Amino acid sequence: MSDITEALGTAVEGALFSRAVDPKTGAADSHAGPPNCLNCGAALTGTYCAVCGQKGQVHRTIGAFMHDLLHGALHFEGKIWKTLPMLLLRPGKLTRRYIDGERAKFVSPMALFLFIVFLMFAVFQALGISTPTEIDRSAGAEAVQVEQAGEQAREATEQQRARLQAELDALAADSPRRAELAAQLDELAMAEDLITGAEQFVLNEGEGVDASFSVSKGTGVGWIDSGLKKWRAHPELMLYKLQSNFYKFSWLLIPLSVPFVWLLFLWKRQFKGYDHAVFVTYSLAFMSLLIIAVTAGGRVGLPAPIVIGSLLLIPPLHLYKQLRGTYGLSRFSTLWRLLLLSSFIGLVLGLFLQLLVLIGLF
Repeated sequence: MSDITEALGTAVEGALFSRAVDPKTGAADSHAGPPNCLNCGAALTGTYCAVCGQKGQVHRTIGAFMHDLLHGALHFEGKIWKTLPMLLLRPGKLTRRYIDGERAKFVSPMALFLFIVFLMFAVFQALGISTPTEIDRSAGAEAVQVEQAGEQAREATEQQRARLQAELDALAADSPRRAELAAQLDELAMAEDLITGAEQFVLNEGEGVDASFSVSKGTGVGWIDSGLKKWRAHPELMLYKLQSNFYKFSWLLIPLSVPFVWLLFLWKRQFKGYDHAVFVTYSLAFMSLLIIAVTAGGRVGLPAPIVIGSLLLIPPLHLYKQLRGTYGLSRFSTLWRLLLLSSFIGLVLGLFLQLLVLIGLF
């Protein structure tokens, strides 16, 4: 087991063990607490300070420290065991209850989402799932060499053509050398066509490399060309940056998704942006958990049909239940919104990937 997952397991075990041995670990005891708040000094009249909100009684035990660790990361005090079953089986009811104000009972959608993203990173590292460190760049290097050679040949022919054209322009209209120079210019034009054709054949047919982007010419936009050269020069580094940026900027999926969900309920004024944000965040948390589960299952030998079937069937079923339960829709209203939402998901993922690529260029 990796250090990351072992640390996670130890943290969970420590918190559960402290609760089992001493159920009051990390909780205040109003009968044994100090008379004044240890944080602000105000007189205590109950379990918590009425001025700053700190608990009256504090603990100095390892069990309390582990409790505080998990509470700070996820408000772990039993909320996770109420939240996860509902997220898996009754996502619509969970979302609606949280929107309607039942906040103390459940883990907040953002805290849950961020925790699962961290968990995904830890699990993938433990399973050895990461970007490749060695990439065969022979085809790319050959493509660069072909383009550079073609560009050099074109520059030479252009210089020669400019010289011949200048000589031709300087001659008299009746000079017998004009015909000779014109023939040489035609030959240079044919040579340029042959160079271009040979270059395209080698890049597209011979090597199977896309030549739509020219290393020498680029796009004309400085920062884009600089980023593309980085991708070609160090593809393994750029792939690593792409993976790390996915974990860092996964939260961007939320603001990217909310407008599309809002479009599904454009004429239903009772549903606000906050409702859609909670819906999207809980949904992303579940999908992330599903990816972790099927990836881990595939690594330990779960048959491919089960893995593929899970990825194809579970997400739409879960979205259907969450849509219907959250917004109180009929079956027909849920189905047509599910179809639209499925197409929107593709757009969101495409936008998110493009943002990650752009971020990786810097």
